[in-house]
Parts: sequence; C-alpha cells; structure tokens
Amino acid sequence: MKKPPAINDLLKVMARLRSPKGCPWDREQSHLTLRRHAIEEVYELIDSIEAGDDVEMAEELGDLLLQVVFHCQLANERGAFNFEKVTRHLVDKLVRRHPHVFGTTKVKDVDEVWANWEKIKRAEKHGTRHARHSALDGIPKHLPALLYTEKLLKKARKAQLVAKNGTGARKLSKPAVARQLFELAAAAQARGWCAEELLSSEAKKQERQWRRREQSKQPKNGH
Repeated sequence: MKKPPAINDLLKVMARLRSPKGCPWDREQSHLTLRRHAIEEVYELIDSIEAGDDVEMAEELGDLLLQVVFHCQLANERGAFNFEKVTRHLVDKLVRRHPHVFGTTKVKDVDEVWANWEKIKRAEKHGTRHARHSALDGIPKHLPALLYTEKLLKKARKAQLVAKNGTGARKLSKPAVARQLFELAAAAQARGWCAEELLSSEAKKQERQWRRREQSKQPKNGH
C-alpha cells in the first residue's frame, strides 16, 4: 500500500501540536513570537549550503518548511488562510510570472525575464494596498543594513535616481573595498558606535532624498 505524501503527515502533526492536548510551547506561539525563528533557520540553511553538506541541508530545509507550516496552522486557526491556499497561490504566481515558459512570450536573455517579472508584479499589485508607487518600494525593512543598502542602490540606479557607478566612485579592487568596509566597521566600534546602525541611518537618509527626487520628476495633476 502506497504511503500518503509526507506533507500530509506534517500538517497533521502540526495541528496535533497546536491542539488542546498538544505541546505547551507550540500552543503559546504566535506569528510574532515565531518571526525571528524564520530568520535563524534561513541563516542555518545558508551555512549548510556553503558547507556543501547535503545531509545538513535537507534537515535545515525541513526546519524552514516547519516555519511555513507553523504559520499556516496559526492562520488556519483564525480563519485567515491555510497551507493549501499558500501553495495554490504560489503555483499560480509562478505560472503567471513565467509567460516565456507557460505562455507564448519570447525572451532573449535573463534581463528580459526580470523585466517581465517586475512588469507582471506591478500589474498584480496595481490598485491594491500593496501597490508600489515608487521605484524604491518593495525592499524588506528588516534586512541587515548592508543588504538593504545594496538593494536600495540597485533600485535607485535602475530608476536613474543615482549615477550608475555612484557619486564620487573610485576604481578600487575587490580586496581594497573589503578592507575599507572592515576598517570602517572597526573605526565605528572604536568610537563606541554601531556600524550597522550608522549604515542603516544613512541608507534611510539617502532613500528619503531619492524619493523626493523621484517625486519631483513625476508629472503634476496628470500633466
């Protein structure tokens, strides 16, 4: 007799853990209490990938999947959504955003794939509370400062809000840039400052300036 898919067992186990006679720890959790666990699991997965450890990678992927299933169970209990709805939404989105695979759209390179993806994404969100009114929208606000800055710069350059190579950019080798980053972090620490907070503050400052610049370029009253 063929065993049912393991995902069915996982959903049942999660529901049991959250039941009145389930695990006290699991029953105490909420979306908010779990949010940091997802970040931790992603970092552990990255470690296993970089180590080339397939056994560890399989386990860490399972731990990450647990976070998805846990949140789905919590949402199902309050009548918001369930695992089926999440997976169906994902399948539909992947098909919709790959018209060059599942439709008749033709693309010549990866750049066109990404351009189509962004165009489709904007159309999906248009008219909703998730609509993106700025080219700088869509960056997760809790990203580490350096990752946030890199994504912000990438979006700003695409929107021509900043020079392609940055203002006052110098030709530096990769080791030289790495050394400068390290020395800046060390200098901040020596003065009792947090480099993460400093960069985050500066990125937000630059973002506000670019948003004002972007707004000034937009036509007024539809003209």
